[in-house]
Amino acid sequence: MSTAPSLIASTGDSLREAFGRALSELADEFADVVVLDADIAGGTGTHHFRASHPDRFFQFGIAEQNMMAAAGGMAAVGLVPVVTTFAVFCLRAVEQARLSIAYAQRNAKIVASHPGTDVGPDGGSAQALEDLAAFRAIPGMTVISPADPVEMRLATRAILAHQGPCYMRTGRSPARRIFGDDHSFEIGKGQIIRDGTDVTLVAAGVEVARALDAAALLGEEGISACVVNMATIKPIDGKLLARCAAQTGAFVTAEDHNIHGGLGSAVAEALATRHPCPIEFVGMKDEFGASGEPEELAAHFGLDAVAIARAARTVLARKTKRRSR
Repeated sequence: MSTAPSLIASTGDSLREAFGRALSELADEFADVVVLDADIAGGTGTHHFRASHPDRFFQFGIAEQNMMAAAGGMAAVGLVPVVTTFAVFCLRAVEQARLSIAYAQRNAKIVASHPGTDVGPDGGSAQALEDLAAFRAIPGMTVISPADPVEMRLATRAILAHQGPCYMRTGRSPARRIFGDDHSFEIGKGQIIRDGTDVTLVAAGVEVARALDAAALLGEEGISACVVNMATIKPIDGKLLARCAAQTGAFVTAEDHNIHGGLGSAVAEALATRHPCPIEFVGMKDEFGASGEPEELAAHFGLDAVAIARAARTVLARKTKRRSR
């Protein structure tokens, strides 16, 4: 199996700031793009676009359902609306996203900041742990969760060039830069970023960096972990997953989201039809979050590198037991 471009372990922009800068920089190239805001441009990164292209920035106030429906109307006349708000507020507008955008087959992009426990101190009521499941279930909706600022910039270009509705997560906290300038991104394609032969760790968003840390921990124990960055959750890269299954025969999925309906479910569905094998799921265990700093919450709820490594040991034991039958 091949490796991805070079990895750089450093702290960079938040994903929301990387998105906002990229959107502003790409605005002249994508002249039909307009940005819709729900009175939180400072929190989504779109303040960069507002400053550079104020005539293409539309303020809807705290009225997310109206904003989502309006995006469908704008797309109907040839514009490419980028709907921006916090992930938890997208959940109140799922009906409009479904009918005005997806059902109507409109070319609109929904970009959500502050997903999962990355919200941190704002607490459980503000932490969207269901958004990937909700939007993944909408027919025709592409769902993306980039891992670092480099990938976020590439993914922003990709969704603007893509024909059809998209839902993309960004992030509130400073994000570790894990990819070099030679990184590439393609909708619908996962990427092996560390080779391994014993177990495959599939992660998205902030969990990719933690999966790399977990692979390093496992390596100290003589366990060879393959790490896959699955930035596109829908459509999932089933062919890549099948190749990894044939190579390692065991999986751990890691996501900052409920284990029901998100990345783990997508991976399990893909493997069930191609190459079934033991899987362990790292994510929120069907519970709401709490107030705290993101890394503290990751440790508390079992989303950190230690938890991913623990899940890998568990699934390896299951694989050994299965082969010994």
